[in-house]
Amino acid sequence: EEFMMVKGTEIIVRALKEENVDTLFAYPGGQAVDIFDALYGEKEIDVVLPRHEQALVHAADGYARSTGKTGVCLVTSGPGATNLVTGIATANYDSVPLVCITGQVPLSLMGNDAFQEVDIVGITNSVCKYAVTVRTREELPRILKEAFYIARTGRPGPVVVDVPKDIQQALGPDEYPETVNIRGYKPNESVHMGQIKKAVSMLKKAKKPLFLIGGGVNISGANRQMRELAEKTGVPVITTIMGKGAIPTTHELYMGNIGIHGSYAANHAANECDVLFSIGTRFNDRITGKIEEFAKNAKIIHIDVDAASISKNIVVDIPIVADAKLAIEKLLENVDRIQMAEYLKEIRDEYCYGKNSELQRRLAENGCDVHRSTI
Repeated sequence: EEFMMVKGTEIIVRALKEENVDTLFAYPGGQAVDIFDALYGEKEIDVVLPRHEQALVHAADGYARSTGKTGVCLVTSGPGATNLVTGIATANYDSVPLVCITGQVPLSLMGNDAFQEVDIVGITNSVCKYAVTVRTREELPRILKEAFYIARTGRPGPVVVDVPKDIQQALGPDEYPETVNIRGYKPNESVHMGQIKKAVSMLKKAKKPLFLIGGGVNISGANRQMRELAEKTGVPVITTIMGKGAIPTTHELYMGNIGIHGSYAANHAANECDVLFSIGTRFNDRITGKIEEFAKNAKIIHIDVDAASISKNIVVDIPIVADAKLAIEKLLENVDRIQMAEYLKEIRDEYCYGKNSELQRRLAENGCDVHRSTI
């Protein structure tokens, strides 16, 4: 099979098309200008030009959150690359898929403190999922393919691909790989049924169960299934800030956000519950407060796609490494309704007539819609 020989920049454009990228957040500069030349005249890629790279990366992050696609950035070396750092860290903590392509000085100048040179891989390594400098024209297509794969699979996150100018200009085959095989990176694609059954039997025995739902449920697109699970079991739901919207915030089973920015009802429920069934959260300090005081009466079940997030902050009783949607679908097949009318009534009374009743009464008199999650 004969391959056409094309420049590295053309392979980058080809990669964007193969990965179905329709929007590119990009700001030009000397070490990226060749990529812009290759993009010139491309009709199906919309290039969004900001006034500053920091705005660009936050826009790409917002685009990824709202569409579920991977946000893609293109910037030049040095200051262009360093201006992405805050946005990369944000995407990393909130599990947002980004591919950030940065121009870099030619390989022959790297490490010599050249004009607008920084070691962007060294700078971003600790705040992204993967960062790599492309060192040969041959590996460019494979690295781009892997970048998109790593960004969007497992626990999503940002990937930095640093491309030296001489590799952008070098000729090589125009092929783009169809498959990815990375040793040591095999995202989990199944659910351990033994662990699911353990979780279900623990839930059945609970007198005061509670779902704690994090951003993982939104990311996996399991909102409908999560709502079904809550309704089928009758178990109340609290969320982290990232998990908000996992079930409608107007739902009678929704108790609000937990943690420092949370509602009184949600925090009270977490203190009182005997089984905390958490899905897709990393239990960060805004949620837990004092670790030793957090949900101290509860056995904890934790489903997360990222094994490293389980028992990292809060030690759990039943760990389940799985995609939230897959796990919730398996739970739906195995759970029944749980009898706990008294407990629910107690939480609702706490929420309705407890600490905030005076505030609520005044709001209601003024015709305000009293929303659980804001109280």
